[in-house]
Amino acid sequence: MAQISSSNGFKQRSSPSLSAPRSKDVDKEEALQMEAEALAKMQKERGVAGNKQTFHSLSSPRQKAQTHNKQDHDLMVFPESDAKSMEDKLSTIDIEKLTHAELEKLLLDDNFESSKAPTLPASPILSPSLSSQFYLGPTGQRRQWTPGVPAPVTCTLPPIYTSASYTKQTGVFQNGFHPSMSSYPPREPIYLGLPRQYISYPLAATTPFHPHGGLPLYPVLTPEMAKVFDKIASTSEFLRNGKSSTDLEMTSIKSAVSNLPASESCGDVSKFDWLDLDPLSKPKVDTVETLNKAEDDGERASRMTAEDPWDAVLLEEKLPNCHLERKVNGKSSGATVTRSQSLNMRTTQLAKLQGQTSQKDNGTTGTLTENVLLQAIEGQNQELSAFSEAVTKLRTKFPYTDQQTNPGFVLSPIMLQRNISGESASIKVSIEIEEFQQPVTFTCDVSSPVELIIMQALCWVHDDLNEVDIGSYILKVCGQEEVLQNKHCIGSHEYIQNCRKWDTDIKLQLLTHSGICSDLARTEEDDRTPVHLTKHLYKVEKPFREPIIRSSIEELLEVYHKQVNTALKNGNQHKAVDHVIKTVRKICSTLDCVETPAITESVKKVRRAVNLPRTKNAESLSGEVDAFKINCHLGSLQPENPLKVSLDQLTRAVEALLQLHTNSCSNSAAISPEESKSTKEAWTATEHLQFTIFAAHGISSGWVSNYEKYYLICSLTHNGKDLFKPVQSKKVGTYKSFFYLIKWDELIIFPIQISQLPLESVLCLTLFGILSQSSGSSPDSNKQRKGPENLGQVSLPLFDFRLLTCGTKLLQLWTSSHPHHVSGVASKKGNMERIVLQIDFPSHTFDIEYKMPQAAKTTVHHSVETLEKPLRERLLAILSKDSTIGLSKEDKEFLWEKRHYCHSHPNSLPKILVSAPHWDWANLPEIYSLLQRWPPLSPLAALELLDSKFADQEVRNTAVKWIETLSDDELTDFLPQFVQALKYETHLDSALVKFLLARALGSIRIAHYLYWLLKDTLYDTKFGVRYEQILGAFLSVCGKRLREELEKQTRLVQLFGMVAEKVKQTSGSARQVALQNGMERVQLFFLKNKCRLPLNPSLVAKELNIKACSFFSSNAVPLKVALINADPLGEEINVMFKVGEDLRQDMLALQMIKIMDKIWLQEGLDLRMVIFKCLSTGKDRGMVELVPASDTLRKIQVEYGVTGSFKDKPLAEWLRKYNPTEEEYEKASENFIYSCAGCCVATYVLGICDRHNDNIMLRNTGHMFHIDFGKFLGHAQMFGSFKRDRAPFVLTSDMAYVINGGEKPTIRFQLFVDLCCQAYNLIRKHASLFLNLLSLMLSSGLPELSGVQDLKYVQDALQPQTTDAEATIFFTRLIESSLGSVATKFNFFIHNLAQLRFSGLPSNDEPILSFSAKTYSLKQDGRIKQVSVFTYQKRYNPDKHYIYVVRVLREGQVEPTFVFRTFDEFQELHNKLGILFPLWKLPGFPNKMVLGRTHIKDVAAKRKVELNSYIQSLMNSSPEVAECDLVYTFFHPLLRDDKVEGIDGIARPADTSPGSPTSGKVGGEVKLSISYRNSTLFVMVMHIKDLVTEDGADPNPYVKTYLLPDTHKTSKRKTKISRKTRNPTFNEMLVYSGYSMETLKQRELQLSVLSAESLRENFFLGGITLPLKDFNLSKETVSWYRLTAAPYL
Repeated sequence: MAQISSSNGFKQRSSPSLSAPRSKDVDKEEALQMEAEALAKMQKERGVAGNKQTFHSLSSPRQKAQTHNKQDHDLMVFPESDAKSMEDKLSTIDIEKLTHAELEKLLLDDNFESSKAPTLPASPILSPSLSSQFYLGPTGQRRQWTPGVPAPVTCTLPPIYTSASYTKQTGVFQNGFHPSMSSYPPREPIYLGLPRQYISYPLAATTPFHPHGGLPLYPVLTPEMAKVFDKIASTSEFLRNGKSSTDLEMTSIKSAVSNLPASESCGDVSKFDWLDLDPLSKPKVDTVETLNKAEDDGERASRMTAEDPWDAVLLEEKLPNCHLERKVNGKSSGATVTRSQSLNMRTTQLAKLQGQTSQKDNGTTGTLTENVLLQAIEGQNQELSAFSEAVTKLRTKFPYTDQQTNPGFVLSPIMLQRNISGESASIKVSIEIEEFQQPVTFTCDVSSPVELIIMQALCWVHDDLNEVDIGSYILKVCGQEEVLQNKHCIGSHEYIQNCRKWDTDIKLQLLTHSGICSDLARTEEDDRTPVHLTKHLYKVEKPFREPIIRSSIEELLEVYHKQVNTALKNGNQHKAVDHVIKTVRKICSTLDCVETPAITESVKKVRRAVNLPRTKNAESLSGEVDAFKINCHLGSLQPENPLKVSLDQLTRAVEALLQLHTNSCSNSAAISPEESKSTKEAWTATEHLQFTIFAAHGISSGWVSNYEKYYLICSLTHNGKDLFKPVQSKKVGTYKSFFYLIKWDELIIFPIQISQLPLESVLCLTLFGILSQSSGSSPDSNKQRKGPENLGQVSLPLFDFRLLTCGTKLLQLWTSSHPHHVSGVASKKGNMERIVLQIDFPSHTFDIEYKMPQAAKTTVHHSVETLEKPLRERLLAILSKDSTIGLSKEDKEFLWEKRHYCHSHPNSLPKILVSAPHWDWANLPEIYSLLQRWPPLSPLAALELLDSKFADQEVRNTAVKWIETLSDDELTDFLPQFVQALKYETHLDSALVKFLLARALGSIRIAHYLYWLLKDTLYDTKFGVRYEQILGAFLSVCGKRLREELEKQTRLVQLFGMVAEKVKQTSGSARQVALQNGMERVQLFFLKNKCRLPLNPSLVAKELNIKACSFFSSNAVPLKVALINADPLGEEINVMFKVGEDLRQDMLALQMIKIMDKIWLQEGLDLRMVIFKCLSTGKDRGMVELVPASDTLRKIQVEYGVTGSFKDKPLAEWLRKYNPTEEEYEKASENFIYSCAGCCVATYVLGICDRHNDNIMLRNTGHMFHIDFGKFLGHAQMFGSFKRDRAPFVLTSDMAYVINGGEKPTIRFQLFVDLCCQAYNLIRKHASLFLNLLSLMLSSGLPELSGVQDLKYVQDALQPQTTDAEATIFFTRLIESSLGSVATKFNFFIHNLAQLRFSGLPSNDEPILSFSAKTYSLKQDGRIKQVSVFTYQKRYNPDKHYIYVVRVLREGQVEPTFVFRTFDEFQELHNKLGILFPLWKLPGFPNKMVLGRTHIKDVAAKRKVELNSYIQSLMNSSPEVAECDLVYTFFHPLLRDDKVEGIDGIARPADTSPGSPTSGKVGGEVKLSISYRNSTLFVMVMHIKDLVTEDGADPNPYVKTYLLPDTHKTSKRKTKISRKTRNPTFNEMLVYSGYSMETLKQRELQLSVLSAESLRENFFLGGITLPLKDFNLSKETVSWYRLTAAPYL
């Protein structure tokens, strides 16, 4: 066997089980020398070697082996019995002197080649027919196969490879691996000389073979014949048909006979039929015009010149091939070009099918009986059959009579939360009872069971409760179709919690079970109805093209049979056969435009049989006809009609295509149950994985014109990672037969043994297209040429039902890039199209079965404490990580080595499993042993085991078993992740699929959301078909009533979508008309139906309130839909419907916020979050719940002018407007503090960006919440090259005003900081949960959640390696940063301007500068004559800063006025001028950024000069700018300017002596956190409240500490200074390192609070001394301490 070269530097090794000598490597020089020697030898002994070799090859294997060793320099050997005459004829011809014309005349001479059929002695044949399609990898054939290469060598293979033959040259590893394949006894390569290249291929070692009957045999290839071939390559006939000597790429040489039934006799084969001139090597059709030419009913398609132009000259028989490795300049090109006959139809299977289909009708031997054939084929789809059986079995566990799992109504969800106050709260409940006109109202405890509430209500109805069955009563929520759960306490229901949050009445209705509407319950008929996976999908809007309809195939087959019979009986056979071919084309078109080589070949033969005119070079068929007339040695059969034989072959080809297509639709092996084959265990299979990429069928003409070349990237993956470097195929163009196809016909080999493949190995094929240079119609045609485009991807599990996949597979690759299908059938708008990849896997005489290994019996458990300290610390550090993200290779190796020390840390299992070095058969026992003995994980921890990192079915089954303890309500929260995890299942019949279907059968709420999530994922190009199958199973078992309800919802969503599209497309006043007309159509739907909303199955609407419907003015123009509640006790339902935006990201962000809120509630922290529902109902459309009584911050702020975002009071005054009493306002302010804290933490952790005042909303109850999550995980909106979101989160001064209750900091702000830090630390404890949930969504297709870097953002935001105290300090600094950000306010201001851009400048009553209450103009103040920056002054309110004194002289004034402006105020003027006058060139403004300290004298002096220059330039610019209202408002004197005592007026404090511990009044408290670890004392100064000063002024407090005794003051530590506040927040850590516990017990902590003063000494505000011996330093102590007048250092 020829050595296979490669580009990766490795050598392919032979299989260990078969040791055979390696073939000899031959380079170009050696090959040429061998060829020359062979020529010399053959000229001396012409004819002798051929006859001698033929004799020896037929005598005995021993003689053959001897001959084999003497043939090293032979060119090519073909056995034949009449070679002598051919060689004599050649010897008389001087090939060198032949002209092209003479050679062509010679070629067309009938006497040039003997037409007599040479025969061999009769002997038993191994197979009734010769398969033309099988090819072999090193593992041999899947079934007994008689090789079609009558080579002159015979060898016996080892028993394990009985009857195996290697007919396809193993190819080069394109991924950089170079194996040496020598699984079989090799031969030295034989070389065939061709112009400018030479081709090497081995003759395959075969089993002893003696053809039965007159099979065509070919002459020995002598040097003379080699010269003939060289001449052929340059003849005019050859050149005319697209092949020249310069571009010839010879891809295979046909070396065996056609695949004919055993009953048919064979004769001569026409001349040159063995010489391959493959269409693969002819150039691609150049003109797009030709390729795009319309096809009229397929009439011209059957005669397209794009078909093989040599068919008229050379009769191509269907032959197995030798393999050619192209050499370029003496080196391997690295690409093996191979020819594959692709239809893997076994003769015995055909015989069975033919037997089943009653072929003895009217003498037509090849007829298909369509119904029986289709049933026989469809019955073999194993995966879907197994899945259907599993679903049927599952449904039996949920009988319709079980009230627990089939109540027929929706249960109100439960959310357990910790009681914060420690004592039960009371609630007022109002219950509607049928016998009473007025509701019964009473007070109860939130912890009371629902049954107790029912008893209390029944007391009003019945005197004696002993006679009442309380269990038959339920409490229904008024306004919603949901029922409270009797076994739970009333306060645990989400409905009750929401009523308490919004402070609304709790309204319930008392009903009996018989009185409640159970319209969604399954019935007896549902349980009896057979499971059908596709029956109920017809009403689901599917993005993929409709599947093949069986009835259409049956009709086409019936037409086909009639036409075949007509063709056999009709005199005008040309026309009849033409109709047959058209029907075959239609059948292929229906079967995804797949045209197998068998069909192509059969159609050619049918055409030849009736001499259909195709090209001017039509060839005589006498040789082929003669072949059918020669009697076989098996008996005296009558001669057969050649047309009938051809049509029979065509019928078998159609049969084969039908079976191939049906079996491949589910990527499932289809093995007839009658077959019984031996098996071989996969772990013993040492052969390498290989397959042939044959072609991609069904290519659209749009692709032909847009793409020049195509290639595939082949990846072998497991656990979401590549097992080996991906392989790239060669780049090829499109070809045309019946349809356009991309033909590679290329062998791909992965250098990995089958024994090393994990069971869940997946082959991923990604198709890329290289844009054509001639497609200049695109706008990018003149730009830089684009790179290859990803056109789609398809995956295939390598083991199907634990058997290694084999044979031909048709893989459906879905793509949204398809302009239209070649069949001309227009697909639905938005639907995706599929092309079909044809992949050929080796077939074997045995099945390679993957038998699951048993778990190892190791029970080694060690305690982590037994490890040495360095190892223990390293192990614990790895185990403490929140996720497997960031685990280094060294960490994984160490963790796997120490896995038996980790049993005391159950949650470490995912990290250990991801660290397993290998998942092949040999390593599984240890992994399974670990899994079986591991302590059960919590359901949320086990969720990580469903990620793509864990493909092993045992691992996933175990994870599902652990997850089953999750309640239905908890499962609903995480349902999107479970639906995404279905992508990582290898097969449909998996534990996870059955788990979700089982839960859906038991809960209507889960069923409802599962339907919509599955429906939304149908648009996934890679997994959409799988989701279709799961959705079909769900609809088959959910019951008729629920199915009809979901169909109604789907119809309602479609109607809303049409209205929204229409409204969006119109503009102006026409929008209102479009909305009105559209909503009237929707109202017609409600005339017939009540309908539950997709957002919430508990909400039922009966009609629209059309007058209340409207649309929003944002870019997406979403609809505001008002629906009337079907429950008369319920309120109106308001939702928003959007089209044109992907709401899946909003769904995910809201899901994460909801989970955060639940974590906080379970920990006793109620941040009063507003949680609203959002659901994506299809591609780029969805529904959002509208929160009542809420407005955006922009709308609130612009009530105070366009600059309302720069003011502090708008939010507070808006809240006071809706909460007029002091008690109401305090409650609203408290709601604001808590909800604002939750929003700050949630938006920071999730990296939610593009925050402006149009997507932050405030409810009139004070609850703040965010909307519109189009940017998250740190993907900020850009403003040029800058991020618009500069602050960590949105916290502005107007928010701080509400929090503080005024301008000055109060202890309420300390509460806000504490809430933020507490909430942040609680989320950090659950970091692994959020990382796992987001990781499971990586494959969802969200553009901003696509890789590990996005997960890394969340991981970094959660500060995984810090302590709670350090995290508290960190988040406090974030709060300070956000509060001090001017960028946020400016961002808000931009949005205000954008929304008001058509309304002009604000009126005089609306200020345009943040520091001016009104707007002033030139008319009001008088023209400014002169203006200059006079000087600057230092100020201390609230912090040290410089203020600039501006001298303004106006016309008519003698004395100038002085105004005082800060640098920031100058900058605000400049920024707003830029907005108002974007086209004017304004003077340059001084740079705000300076190196070093900002508030120093040197900086102020420099800025004075720069600002003066700026003002002079500004006032000298155009009058439109210099005299605008903005400039005159800036220079208008403010109240603060009048208070300043002249230009030298500096507020100097009274000359008082510094404060002392004994002088003045001392008061206030300080909050400290004291802890000790790792020889370090940590003192966190958190807050101080209620400080007191002598003069009543606000101090500038800071804290100073010492550890006493300390004579040298070396233990001094101090905090930063907090300016102008009596209630400072520090959250700073003061650290004392290197102190032992014993030393600290003898020390005292002295803490002093002082006020920092610039013009006098710092004065004392209070202090405290704490003996450390009174503290338990082993744990953290957090407490408030009162300040006293203690002495201080």
